[in-house]
Amino acid sequence: MVQAYILVQTEVGKASAVADVIAKIAGVIQAEDVTGPYDVIARAQASSVDELGRLVVAEIQRVPGITRTLTCPVVHL
Repeated sequence: MVQAYILVQTEVGKASAVADVIAKIAGVIQAEDVTGPYDVIARAQASSVDELGRLVVAEIQRVPGITRTLTCPVVHL
């Protein structure tokens, strides 16, 4: 299982709505609106890195109001 944090920038005033939509996507564990350079931080999981990529590109990035994402896979060192 691969997990990642997805840092999301949104259009002004859209963070809460974007977080609500992202939280309902299959594979997303949690999504919360935050302050700082990113507006939403989500934690997601998938069976492989390829599946994680598909989740981000095909599902999360298509949410209206998102302007940019940054995916940070979790590593166990």
